[in-house]
Amino acid sequence: MLHYFIDARSWDEYFPPKDTEDPFPRTLYPKKRPVSLPRGGPWQYIETDWGALDATDAEYGGDYLVTEWVGKQLAKRHDRPFFLACGIYRPHEPWFVPKKYFDAFPIDKIQLPPGYRADDLDDLPPEGKRHGPNRYFDHIRKHNQWKPAIQGYLASIYFADTMLGHVLDALEKGPNAENTIVVLWSDHGWHLGEKQHWQKYTGWRACSRVPLIVKVPKGSDGLTGGTQPAICDRPVSLLSLAPTLLQLCGLPPQQRHDGPSLLPLLADPDADWPHIALTHLQRAGSFGLSDNRWRYIHYTGGGEELYDVQSDPYEWHNLAEKKDHQVTLNRLRSLAPKQFAKIVPPKVQSLPALTWKPLANGAKAPVSKPDGNTFDVVFINRSTREVELFWMDRNGGQKRYATIAAGKQQRQNTRPGAVWMMAAGDPPQPLGYFEVGDRSARAVVPK
Repeated sequence: MLHYFIDARSWDEYFPPKDTEDPFPRTLYPKKRPVSLPRGGPWQYIETDWGALDATDAEYGGDYLVTEWVGKQLAKRHDRPFFLACGIYRPHEPWFVPKKYFDAFPIDKIQLPPGYRADDLDDLPPEGKRHGPNRYFDHIRKHNQWKPAIQGYLASIYFADTMLGHVLDALEKGPNAENTIVVLWSDHGWHLGEKQHWQKYTGWRACSRVPLIVKVPKGSDGLTGGTQPAICDRPVSLLSLAPTLLQLCGLPPQQRHDGPSLLPLLADPDADWPHIALTHLQRAGSFGLSDNRWRYIHYTGGGEELYDVQSDPYEWHNLAEKKDHQVTLNRLRSLAPKQFAKIVPPKVQSLPALTWKPLANGAKAPVSKPDGNTFDVVFINRSTREVELFWMDRNGGQKRYATIAAGKQQRQNTRPGAVWMMAAGDPPQPLGYFEVGDRSARAVVPK
């Protein structure tokens, strides 16, 4: 449900068994990776890869096993109200699914994203331009993998839709079909080249829009008539899910919930809706804001973008500096948040661990090949002696950065591909080294 950590205490039952905070179903992957896209460097997420598998759904496992388990729960008669969540992993990377899902999208029929324009960055502020062309998009085009990547994305969505069908079929055939509220949503969108960008982490609609479908049966406490088939174009946020479900179930509201309940729109999709939808980016002060017609993006450095999504759904024309739209711009600015919470870094113990590579017999640590954006790595000295932290430069030289006492730690800003060596003694003798990956991590010097 929550890749990759599930908060096991929150669940009575879980599949796979919640013996760890990171249970993951058996999933078939190619024996040799990468298949389609070679690693461009340490900056590249290792799962950026795709390909068809010669396997049935059952042999593939993964989401198939999850939906099979969920279907069995829905087939049971429940005497008390229950909450059941089904997390479907695809189309999260990597995009490996059985071949039949690829076959549904022949490569010669693949179309490039309709929102793509080669000159789409020309009218953006500097902060916006830094999102594209990003290195993923350049790397994919360099290896002629744009259309194959889109094929893998579509195949993964088709697979996910099929798995969803298993869940809905099980609900309809089971004893709970007439009194179960169903909500379908996704966590984020995905750039396939729009704005010269690949992946996510942006304030544009390609990244921030998600599917949201709600079905309420007749007789629900908060909506006795249930929902009728309809499309609602009001801007809403996933922050509204919790208060909406509480109200539909006749449960008291919680003050800590920020989003407004969606009940007015479930009762009438054309109801008055004075709310905006807000998407925060990583840096405090960077966000995207949507009302019924407009999309406003603000960056920490002061850059702004404004789009009329009715006439410009792909956000090709930034109107933020147009005199004719200053009234709209000022109105949206007035709706934006004025204060931002400080970013709380993750606890050190929750960070992934880098591999300790000991050095012996005069061996040397490899050179650094730094490439990508900076982040922090926490070096933890679990040994019984003081150690020295050295960065290996591109030529194999050593630059001392810190002394870490026994039992202490050092937070160090670094980049993907950097090599950090530990040494001890007088003069310092190499003990071992760490190679930095593509994200924040902890690096533990063993006892």
